[in-house]
Amino acid sequence: MSSPWPQRQHRLTFGFPVPGGVRTPDGWEVVWTGCAVMGILNVTPDSFSDGGRHAGLEAALAHARTMRAAGAFMIDVGGESTRPGADPVPADVEVDRLRPVLRALAGGGVLLSVDTLKPEVARAALEAGAHLVNDVSGLRNPGMVAVCAEAGAAACVMHMQGEPRTMQHAPHYGDVVAEVHRYLRTQAARVRAAGVPSVLLDPGLGFGKTVEHNLALLRALPDLTGGEWPVLVGASRKGMIGRLGDVPVASERDPGSLALHLHAARQGAAMVRVHAVAEHVQALRVQAALDTPRQETGPLQSPA
Repeated sequence: MSSPWPQRQHRLTFGFPVPGGVRTPDGWEVVWTGCAVMGILNVTPDSFSDGGRHAGLEAALAHARTMRAAGAFMIDVGGESTRPGADPVPADVEVDRLRPVLRALAGGGVLLSVDTLKPEVARAALEAGAHLVNDVSGLRNPGMVAVCAEAGAAACVMHMQGEPRTMQHAPHYGDVVAEVHRYLRTQAARVRAAGVPSVLLDPGLGFGKTVEHNLALLRALPDLTGGEWPVLVGASRKGMIGRLGDVPVASERDPGSLALHLHAARQGAAMVRVHAVAEHVQALRVQAALDTPRQETGPLQSPA
């Protein structure tokens, strides 16, 4: 990287006005420095970590306000669990969970992402106020590419081997780093050529990968973050932390999540997707101070 990670700039472009966006010839551009925090808002009854806690509208909005106040740069709202072994949710049920939350959060000054792999759900979510589509299937569905392109929505292209119900049965790669990075770059170029204005890349930790695969991808992050697209890393409370740290309860894995996400930031990740927003914002600010050359150290600022 040409500069230390705390000074490195990242950008996303949208085809419509977004919080913090500046109008450019290519659309509305959001620029930030260092590693930003995407807060997780699961409005499902069966999330692996906090299932049911934020399924009601008031609880969801209260949690979103708390994350925003803590420094979340973006809030990722999901209406279907994608944990290993999860069963699919009908599109109309997913929309019913997402729409009221997104409508209530729209205009609140924070970027909103919708976590879905269904084009019809993405369309409804964008109409309700979402700005970015976070698709765990990596926009493999041409319909999802079309929805994002037509709306002018940015997208997160994630790598997943298989699908949620079966992805952890027997993950196998010849060279996990080469295969995942090649897929992400190829897919990003394809969806950009199809009219999606901007993309994040996500190596998909835990999505069809063993602990060893996940560790290999985390160690190889500089190869991915050194490219032209910003990189999102989401390790929060995942099973690999449970196994590495001997922590069987998902909600108790925030210390391990912080360790992996600080590593990702130091390797150039543009954003981390987390449950514990306040803790991550604090840790990233301290890490940024440590990693900023002394002559450049000044007042610490959150990503703008």
